[in-house]
Amino acid sequence: MSKVRTRYAPSPTGRMHVGNLRSALYEFLIAKHAGGDFMLRIEDTDQERFVEGATEIIYRTLEETGLKHDEGPDKDGGVGPYVQSERMKTGIYMKYAQELVEKGEAYYCFCDKERLESLKTEVIEGKEIMMYDKHCLHLSKEEVEANLAEGKPFVIRQNIPNEGTTTFHDELYGDITVDNAELDDMILIKSDGYPTYNFANVVDDHTMNITHVVRGNEYLSSSPKYQRLYDAFGWESPVYIHLPLITDENHKKLSKRSGHASFEDLIEQGFLTKAVVNYIALLGWSPEDNREIFSLDELIQEFDYHRISKSPAVFDIVKLKWMNGEYLKAMDFDEFYEMAEPYIKKTVTKDYDLKKIAQMVKTRIEIFPDIADHVDFFEAVPEYDISMYAHKKMKTTPESSLEVLKELLPRFEAQEDYSNDALYEVLCKYVEEKGCKNGYAMWPVRTAVSGKQMTPGGATEIMEVLGKEESVARLKVAIAKLEAEIPA
Repeated sequence: MSKVRTRYAPSPTGRMHVGNLRSALYEFLIAKHAGGDFMLRIEDTDQERFVEGATEIIYRTLEETGLKHDEGPDKDGGVGPYVQSERMKTGIYMKYAQELVEKGEAYYCFCDKERLESLKTEVIEGKEIMMYDKHCLHLSKEEVEANLAEGKPFVIRQNIPNEGTTTFHDELYGDITVDNAELDDMILIKSDGYPTYNFANVVDDHTMNITHVVRGNEYLSSSPKYQRLYDAFGWESPVYIHLPLITDENHKKLSKRSGHASFEDLIEQGFLTKAVVNYIALLGWSPEDNREIFSLDELIQEFDYHRISKSPAVFDIVKLKWMNGEYLKAMDFDEFYEMAEPYIKKTVTKDYDLKKIAQMVKTRIEIFPDIADHVDFFEAVPEYDISMYAHKKMKTTPESSLEVLKELLPRFEAQEDYSNDALYEVLCKYVEEKGCKNGYAMWPVRTAVSGKQMTPGGATEIMEVLGKEESVARLKVAIAKLEAEIPA
């Protein structure tokens, strides 16, 4: 077989949807797994949907995710141009459409809007679709030439026979056969001279030597029309791989309204690029050993497209958060700190050692915005109820906690070395003298200095960051609170 060549062919219409990123990723992995080429082609012929700056988003996203293309608008591999509007200027689409007209596989259609609106419609997959009645197929050659000479607006339509069937093969779904009567004579060249998405796609894939076409399974219904075009030209059809739908947790198609439908949404929400790529790889594909954490290089090695599922893939934000947390745990600390620092600074404005705070939260968060809830007490102790001092396992009560804090306060006031180890020693010495368990003393201290049930560090780790003055002040406030609220 010839060298595997895949292409990612997005339309510049805004942020990159998770489904589009998965297509790009699978196309990249299929090519790279086979030692082939991955190409970028920009499909900008739908002028109405074009969004300014969207092409830059495509480049930036591919760059950030590591999906480096071997050919594209910025890397000529000899089959360019790689932008559809530039390809159109070469006349390629009209040339091939006219070739089909000469073969009787396509025809000029001069029907105006009024006539088209009068035609019957059929409901296909919930959409009302106008079925063209082949009226212009029966125009004589002279009539067609007269209309063209007169400058009458036209489209070029594919000529699909009303009888018989069309079969195409998909790698996941096998052979699919449809009745030709169900297929409409789709437009190949629009009245503005631009090719339709479907037609340009086939011409570009063939002329750019694409061997594997990977796309969402919503294109399964259009594939017979593509197949007929390949057959009409006498071209070898590519290997088709139709990917399963991505749904939200409610099994509805993942939409832009879900809040995490695009790559940029996820990055803005504090996810790591590598975790997003890893997670998206598993939306429809599973490795042989049920492993879940993969680097991009490992994915290239492992990726076998025959293991792609036909069932819809659920985009589970909880699972993605878990995976992101695993990446954060494994991350080099300096790299983690660089990314975490802005989130910490948003919440903690006091002059503390932020690196120590970052070390505390590194293994406890799943995404960077989680940091705020973990570290807000460093800024100020929140309002809390003294019932928090009662802990069954630690055998503490508000009363026992008051006693412990009053006994420990002078020791902490006398202590000069406020490093974690030195403070821990003070607490251990107290526990030994009192003949109680560690938690009996630690729990009240941690509650007093944080005002929280859950903290990223223990009592002495927190006090090391707060320093002597702030720690002692917080202990005094806690003692006063307990004295005021414990009934006499």
